[in-house]
Amino acid sequence: MRKELLALIALVLLASFALYPRPQNSFKVSTTTSLYDTGLLDVLAKAFEEKYGAKPEFLVVGSGQALRLAKDGAVCLTLVHAPSLEKQYSEYLTDHIIFAYNYFVIVGPKEDPAGVKDARNATEAFRKIYEAGEAGKALFVSRGDMSGTHVKELSLWKLAGLDPKGRPWYKETGSGMAKTLIIANNMKAYTLSDVSTFLKLKRDGKLPNLEILYSGSEELINIYSGYRVKGCEDPNAKEFLRFLNSTEGQKIIASYGKEEFGRPLFYPAEGKLEWLREVWRELAR
Repeated sequence: MRKELLALIALVLLASFALYPRPQNSFKVSTTTSLYDTGLLDVLAKAFEEKYGAKPEFLVVGSGQALRLAKDGAVCLTLVHAPSLEKQYSEYLTDHIIFAYNYFVIVGPKEDPAGVKDARNATEAFRKIYEAGEAGKALFVSRGDMSGTHVKELSLWKLAGLDPKGRPWYKETGSGMAKTLIIANNMKAYTLSDVSTFLKLKRDGKLPNLEILYSGSEELINIYSGYRVKGCEDPNAKEFLRFLNSTEGQKIIASYGKEEFGRPLFYPAEGKLEWLREVWRELAR
């Protein structure tokens, strides 16, 4: 009788494990280079692992590739900053959150041969760069990789009514933000960058020839979103998405960079979600 009871208990336990498998201790997240290269994700991941005992594994690519990985089911979550691209992949994504934002900046050589510093807005700055390029006075380096930064750059050229592709002064790297900035520095060229990556490389002494020449306008806002991939039911992945917008996660985002740079590299979405959602919808059109 005792053996039969033990056997029955074993069967019940096996059945329960089959129906409710133990959560994995790690889950995959595709993410943009700007979030990872600045070190913010390492800090968020460490705090999450200490609290929940699970670790996100980051696949660091541009937003376009990050979304393709999500579409292919290669990751559980994706963290991106390209609203117009995100909308195109919406059928594969769910649980959209906005957790942070900052601004893109137009950077270039200190001499500023295009006169970007005098531009009234980012569109005019791009027109000035185009004109200086045509006159043989300036170069522009593009990521050319369909990342969030590249998509923003293309939208600015479109707003300016210009197409620089194929022009001798317009160079495409097909690389991440850090490498593109270093190439622009070496060529004394203009480029568009997220402010966080630029500040980090500038602090590290890798961009002696580049300065921020235009920044701060709303047209250069850079919104970071997170999504769960449809079909991924990993409870740890779901929890990480919630963690990003939790009080703890938002405090980490708000304070990150202040000690090293004297300013945060990212701004938390908390308190500004309604405005950010409205701006995101405009950018996704």
